[in-house]
Amino acid sequence: MTTVTKPKSRFARFWDSDFAYNFRRSPVAMVSFAIVAILVISSMFAPLFATMNPFNPANLDLLNGFTPPGTPNDFTGERFLMGTDDQGRDVYSTILYGMRVSLFVGFAAVMLGMVIGVTMGLISGYFGGWTDTIIMRVADVQLTFPSILVAMLIFGVAKGFTPVEYRDQLAIWVLILAIGLSDWVQFARVVRGATLVERNKEYVQAARLMGRGAFPILFRHILPNVLSPVLVIATISLALAIIAEATLSFLGVGAPSTQPSLGTLIRIGQGYLFSGEWWILFFPSVTLLALALSVNMLGDWLRDALNPKLR
Repeated sequence: MTTVTKPKSRFARFWDSDFAYNFRRSPVAMVSFAIVAILVISSMFAPLFATMNPFNPANLDLLNGFTPPGTPNDFTGERFLMGTDDQGRDVYSTILYGMRVSLFVGFAAVMLGMVIGVTMGLISGYFGGWTDTIIMRVADVQLTFPSILVAMLIFGVAKGFTPVEYRDQLAIWVLILAIGLSDWVQFARVVRGATLVERNKEYVQAARLMGRGAFPILFRHILPNVLSPVLVIATISLALAIIAEATLSFLGVGAPSTQPSLGTLIRIGQGYLFSGEWWILFFPSVTLLALALSVNMLGDWLRDALNPKLR
């Protein structure tokens, strides 16, 4: 009597894969993933985890201002885990709400940069000739400038074309545009190199013989085979995009005061550092450091896990 083996579920097959095995064997990857997951989930569900909505004027109590962490306020007697800022806002709650803006800008900017960079890289590597020369020379020129300066330039130009009455409403989208356009080059260069290799392989030649057009070949055949390095770059770029957003907001050219991010909170806390209210700067800075470092380390592990030469 033959026994029928029950097929494994998708989760079981994933759990037994080399990727999951390498993840379980890497304490750095597991810790980094846990930190990122906790920060992302807590920011996504900030209304559930926060003690208050710190950006609702109805929740502000100036009597709670400058309350040290864990210390009862002299007037109200309330305690706050991470203290309060100058307006009596709970620093813990401001971090959760501010991190939502930072993560949204980071994810959206990376997606924009990835779409532009991957498209330009595929076109450049596949067609070659003058198309390749023009795209790569533009990329080389942009690489000669620091990305943060390019982002500031794009942000300033885009904000100049935005009507004054809509600037605060569109500031987040302008920030995403600025960071995304300053970050497409590395995607384009990596995808171009991979496309130069893939375009001469047999499956691409077979698709040409079958009469497929250039763009169907690019996006249906070549693109799936160059995604591995793109995912690695996207993960590392996320950390850089979050830091870029924090830098721009710290300099006062990023998120508006009505939608503060971690960079805005750090800028506010920096003004009170030397007067003794250290917690207003310390806790947002530690949160930004933990988020960026964890995402970066997760990207480093992903690069090693997807590189067959390092296995």
